[in-house]
Amino acid sequence: MSSPTSGNQETPQERPPRAPRSPASALFRRLFLFNGLVFATGLTTLALSPATVSSPVLLNELPILAVGLAAMLTANALVLRTSLAPLGALTVLMERVDLVRSSDRIPSSGNGDLVNLLDTFNAMLDRLEAERSSSAAHALAAQEGERQRIARELHDEIGQSLTAVLLTLKRVVDRAPEELRDELCAAQETVRASLDEVRRVARRLRPGPLEDLGLISAMNSLATDFSALSGATVTRLLDSRLPQVSGDTELVIYRIAQECLTNIARHARASRVELSLRAEGGAVVLRITDDGVGGPIREGAGIRGMRERAMLIGADLDIESAPTRGTRVRLTVPIPEPVRQPIPDTAGPVADDP
Repeated sequence: MSSPTSGNQETPQERPPRAPRSPASALFRRLFLFNGLVFATGLTTLALSPATVSSPVLLNELPILAVGLAAMLTANALVLRTSLAPLGALTVLMERVDLVRSSDRIPSSGNGDLVNLLDTFNAMLDRLEAERSSSAAHALAAQEGERQRIARELHDEIGQSLTAVLLTLKRVVDRAPEELRDELCAAQETVRASLDEVRRVARRLRPGPLEDLGLISAMNSLATDFSALSGATVTRLLDSRLPQVSGDTELVIYRIAQECLTNIARHARASRVELSLRAEGGAVVLRITDDGVGGPIREGAGIRGMRERAMLIGADLDIESAPTRGTRVRLTVPIPEPVRQPIPDTAGPVADDP
């Protein structure tokens, strides 16, 4: 015989989880309760104290009312100032925040009812920085791929075509009459100069020394090309014993150095440049300084691209420039600590005594 409670036994419906209280409602409740407590305290004090209020109010009663009102206003102002103080820091951060330059955050500890708001704002900045970093990584990867494609086409198609023209002109010069040789030689030199320029452009687009010989050789080649192009003297302080970094990090360092030297050649009118790449503490530091005209920094596409590249590898880019004192660029790339592998236990299990 079955129990009357067996079979289709009804279970009580689970209550939906209560929605968390919003920061606005929490702050309103706190201020409402505190103001109510202040007014209740003042009313109780007035009711239990020997002080009385006449109608109309006498002159000797005005100081008592003024003191009570001042005490309530002071307490109310203190709680409002304490509760709303983080909003000022939040406003300042919202005005200066830059997802490329830095990762400023507001400490949310000890801010009462606004902790949830500040945590949400910090989480929003983290999410936006992650999304921008991801999109910048895809854009820069596409840019590097396009540069390599253009460099291959310049080398394989235009370079080969110019080489064929150069060889043809050489055969023509050998068989040409004397009165035409000067003009043909001039054309031959023009084609040779164009071929050299195509090769230089291809090297700038695709850093062959970086892929084949490493970062230090690529930096030396970059400094040599810059000195030949601009006529400025380049002092090289390149440490050949740099710690091992990833290929992406080496490419970022090379591209930032390339952009800096390009800007110096175009705008600085410098006669001396110092290119330094060394290990300092737990970081690899790239410094590029010049004695050019300096002046205010206008952050165009070039500097913006440098900051985006630095952001991809977690590096810090600092640019200082003063009129007639040149420009100093410093890139600090942190070196990740190596992960220590646990030492395997090769002793094996210990046998129990018989």
